[in-house]
Amino acid sequence: MKLGAFSVSLSVKDIKASKQFYENLGFQVFAGDLEKNYLVMKNENALIGLFHGMFENNILTFNPGWDENANKIESFDDIRQVQQQLKKKGIKIESEADETTSGPASFIILDPDGNSILLDQHV
Repeated sequence: MKLGAFSVSLSVKDIKASKQFYENLGFQVFAGDLEKNYLVMKNENALIGLFHGMFENNILTFNPGWDENANKIESFDDIRQVQQQLKKKGIKIESEADETTSGPASFIILDPDGNSILLDQHV
């Protein structure tokens, strides 16, 4: 199963303070908009999303179809295929992708400890 680029999406209390903190660790702004309360920070292959007021808890995020530079990759497992495989393995889908569509879509699962995992396909 190819899940694509991986990042951690953090629910932050003060996006400017979080931005400064991660810049001190060597991260640079890669994408996002500070005025819209979200940034994606990058340090080599490591990606951290900073989100203020968008969701309650931290989320593990995978982006099928993208590499860590948000470039489309040729060979990837479509999100609907991944969702079907997980269902067959008995994993409960919290928020499903519409399997009758194609292109961008997302779904959410929870790990055994209740951590949210977002699979978010942009291509």
